[in-house]
Amino acid sequence: MASAPLIELNDGYKIPQLGLGTWPLDDTQVAKAVEEAVSLGYRHIDTAVKYGNEAGVGEGIRNSGVDRSELFITTKLDGEFQGSGKAVAGLDGSLKRLGLEYVDLLLIHWPLPRRDEFVSTWKTFEELQASGKVRSIGVSNFKPAHLDRLFAETDVVPAVNQIQISPAIPRTAARAFNERNGIVTESYSPLGARSDLLNAPILASLAEKHGKTPGQVVLRWHVQQGLVAIPKTANPKRMQENLDVFDFELDREDLDRLQTLDAGPDAGVDSDVQGH
Repeated sequence: MASAPLIELNDGYKIPQLGLGTWPLDDTQVAKAVEEAVSLGYRHIDTAVKYGNEAGVGEGIRNSGVDRSELFITTKLDGEFQGSGKAVAGLDGSLKRLGLEYVDLLLIHWPLPRRDEFVSTWKTFEELQASGKVRSIGVSNFKPAHLDRLFAETDVVPAVNQIQISPAIPRTAARAFNERNGIVTESYSPLGARSDLLNAPILASLAEKHGKTPGQVVLRWHVQQGLVAIPKTANPKRMQENLDVFDFELDREDLDRLQTLDAGPDAGVDSDVQGH
């Protein structure tokens, strides 16, 4: 049975390099998807309060029959829970809906810099980590300037920064910043959601060369960059395909060709916008 390699985080815990994204599945859809994914070998599931499907994710986990200790579960707290102490109730609500005693990774969903509450929120995250209700803490949609403030004003460096990345939106500078500071970069929308990326002729050519699908070529690109990727699908065949990317390698020429897919610095969502 296929399973993803593990990447070590800066706090000593390990995260599976490929997981199942669950936005925008509802509770019923996601319960079935999680159960199916776990049966195929997935051990990393990504959800969020904003997705409205944590209860379904919890149901899928219970129905999978796999021991909790084998799974890596991420959830995210959005703007409602920003501000000193507010994340305490936020995480308690998530744990109740998930039916879990802890989550492996808790993320601030967006920095929302105009509110200027992400630093106080992060201090609450540090307290939640110390309480044992969450193992690793991280952020999502944070830019280097937001992270610099956390470094200056708080004690714990985020373990993960989850941002939108694909060959069309490679965010090379942001990834380099994360890496210099010991932060693992996690890719959401890794297959270029709401774009025509997978129809690019270069991907068709590389897929034929390696005997893979265009989506598998893209996910292999993420893997070789040292990124964690969380493609979303409710289709069991696609789930299996997405996990089957650890038996081939893109060479230097392949990677150079993929660089030509870069859509430029203005592509993707801004971290001030509540998109993902």
